[in-house]
Amino acid sequence: MTPADHGLLLDLLATPTAGPLETGPDGPPARLREAGRAYAAAAAAIGLRVLRHAPPDPAVLCRDDVPLTVREAARDETFLARQPSLVLRLGPELPQRDTVMFNVHLDTVAGWWPARFDGRRFTGRGAVDAKGPAVALLAGIRAARAAEPALGSRIGVLVQAVAGEEGGAMGTFGTRPLVEDGFTGGLNLFCEPTGHRFLPRSTASMTALVRVDGEDAVDDRPEAGHNATVLLGHISHYLARTLPPRIGDGRVCVAGLHTGDRHNRVYGTGRLLLNISYGSRPAGRAAETALEQALREALADFASGATGIPDLARTAADAARITSLHWHKRGLPALDGRGRAPWAEELLERHAGLVRWPDEEPAFTCDAIWMADVPDSYTAVFGPGDLDTNHAHAAGEYVDLDDLDRYADEIARVLVARVRHGPPGGAAREPGGGLSHAHSAAVPCTADDRISPR
Repeated sequence: MTPADHGLLLDLLATPTAGPLETGPDGPPARLREAGRAYAAAAAAIGLRVLRHAPPDPAVLCRDDVPLTVREAARDETFLARQPSLVLRLGPELPQRDTVMFNVHLDTVAGWWPARFDGRRFTGRGAVDAKGPAVALLAGIRAARAAEPALGSRIGVLVQAVAGEEGGAMGTFGTRPLVEDGFTGGLNLFCEPTGHRFLPRSTASMTALVRVDGEDAVDDRPEAGHNATVLLGHISHYLARTLPPRIGDGRVCVAGLHTGDRHNRVYGTGRLLLNISYGSRPAGRAAETALEQALREALADFASGATGIPDLARTAADAARITSLHWHKRGLPALDGRGRAPWAEELLERHAGLVRWPDEEPAFTCDAIWMADVPDSYTAVFGPGDLDTNHAHAAGEYVDLDDLDRYADEIARVLVARVRHGPPGGAAREPGGGLSHAHSAAVPCTADDRISPR
């Protein structure tokens, strides 16, 4: 990365881009269009041109699998208008198999503080998730072009710089519309922190709401009403203990319990939220069934234990009637590309020298899920840093320059390798009909395959 790259990253970090799902309806407007313009200007210097810089058609949100929070927020007509996504292309439009697509998001979670760079480390919201990787991506493309002139002619590059990755939007108005419009490649990399390991999996998640609709009571006569606080507290404890073992390839997060804020009132209404991740559509459907069964058990367990307690007798008797389950989000795809395209895994491991994420280590959720059903393609999540170590989504988010430099070099190696090695039967040829000199000369793990952008 050059001093100009450092300056671009600092500019992006200084531009607040948390969307309204993160900041709330009264929060400051996201300056995503401004960030996208700065990114596009830097990309233009290395030959990428803008194909699209706009929000999607509002119709993309009129689907059952769009999270409820997104649909509700989109009632504000400025919601999509303020969150455009950017598509850049290097080279002419080529077939999908001859295109490499990178996806990076310019929106962030809430929480902002002045950007800093001390010569070794960048700090600021989005440093590792994912403005730092976005800038390093451009440095890697620039280095690959210098090392392999066929990049941008024989092999094309697409860059999606999207909105709507954070805030629970799940890419429904950022990445998904771009994928459905065909902005994909035979090889697709999503720039998220993975510790420089490529991860061909991405979990999806579902969000459930357990709601209690009972009657309030005065604190002097708690037995007269329904105690939603105690009932939901029991349900949350029961689900936290019994549901995770029933979720085969995901995680359970019990959160968002709320009934009221006063000490002198029995609240008869309340809500509890759960987020459940899963690794495949069948696993998602099984998780839905598991939650429904566990909730029935929790209600029966509460009723049997609270029936003899005077203050809770009415709540115990009516628990099943006043408790209901609602889905804020479900039915999303999950990505599992293992073994889907052996040529691509060989390219990344053997020819680009990357390390694969261990199968036994859990995956995480990101916009890569929308590539799950795209045929004739291979998708992996790949980026610098670590979600936990680098404080993504937390105060003090940072990324080290060495990490970004390494990532730029890895991106360059991937692109050079893709020019020289493609899918079976797809050896790229020069206009005259002969094999490319780069293709015929490539030897695994030699200096020719390993370049440095620095």
